[in-house]
Amino acid sequence: MLVNDFFMIFETSNLTRHKFFSTMGYPTKIQLIKRANSEQWYINFPAVLAQAMEFEKGEVVEWSIEDKQRLILKRNEKVVTVKKKPRTNL
Repeated sequence: MLVNDFFMIFETSNLTRHKFFSTMGYPTKIQLIKRANSEQWYINFPAVLAQAMEFEKGEVVEWSIEDKQRLILKRNEKVVTVKKKPRTNL
């Protein structure tokens, strides 16, 4: 196999995978929890999408609004992992 053949196969598989993910849809309900002094809105992220994006627990992302039909979830370029302090027994 030539190097150019490898890149062509790699590019083709990436295009196919991208097309696969961009055409799939995962309906998700928006949840609202109302309390006396506040309200919180939740959108659960389907596990299959989180795994495909290789998200890590505690990873910070940023939402932005493109228009009233589209939210953009943007990942920080530098992935920051939040570490918990070790528990001490008192």
